[in-house]
Amino acid sequence: MKYIAVLIVLFSPALAGAQTQSCCASPTAQFAAFTGDRGFVMAHDEPLPAPSVTYAGQMTSFKTSDGGQGSAYAVVAAKPTKKYLFVVHEWWGLNDYIKQEADRLQKELGNVNVLALDLYDGQVASKREDAAKLMGGVKEERVRTIIEGALEHAGEDARVATIGWCFGGGWSLQSSILAGFRAAACVMYYGMPEKEVEKLKHLNAPVLGIFATKDAWITPQVVKEFEAAMKKAGKKLTVRSYNADHAFANPSNPNFDKEATGKAHAEAIAFLKKHLK
Repeated sequence: MKYIAVLIVLFSPALAGAQTQSCCASPTAQFAAFTGDRGFVMAHDEPLPAPSVTYAGQMTSFKTSDGGQGSAYAVVAAKPTKKYLFVVHEWWGLNDYIKQEADRLQKELGNVNVLALDLYDGQVASKREDAAKLMGGVKEERVRTIIEGALEHAGEDARVATIGWCFGGGWSLQSSILAGFRAAACVMYYGMPEKEVEKLKHLNAPVLGIFATKDAWITPQVVKEFEAAMKKAGKKLTVRSYNADHAFANPSNPNFDKEATGKAHAEAIAFLKKHLK
């Protein structure tokens, strides 16, 4: 008697989409594909209302090469300086938490201008599903024109460091690549890294990568691949991995890991100060 073995494969459209993205799309598009994963969406706790504070900065705008305008929350140093820190928001958008984090970073770094970029063109989400739509609908060409516009706003002689979380973590790295010889330092929190060696060769800044060992999306394997690509490209990378979950240090996360967040923040500040001297 002959037996026919039938292999049944459970098909997940979201997973299939993510796998398709991973083989041929940019790192930021790969990360955006996670919005089709319900687990990823639910891993982001909805932000609590931000505390009421007096803000140190204000919104500013600049021209972009597509004929439009970009905007950012700007905190200007007390003394004229060409040192800049670009802050890139998480998937919620440029909300009050990010503005308050920009104020905090400027105060701790001192004589540095801080620009918290608005990559969503004024859109902000407070619900997971809305954030997923915003991140999933991002047009990379538009985001790049915003970053390039901010670089022009800073000037050719600026020294630019970058920092970002989650969605902003990946774009922090891409911003530093776009900055060319103006790039001073890059801090990326659990964002999708660039692993294409030829693109990484255009990076002119050291990178501090802050990751979470329990992250189901930017996994330890993804981090290892990033380390290998950076080594092959001849670039400097410092990795700090914390025993925590994805989004553990997001400023708007009501269930953040306080201990890991504090340690990571101290690492980031020390790294930025060192390279923005």
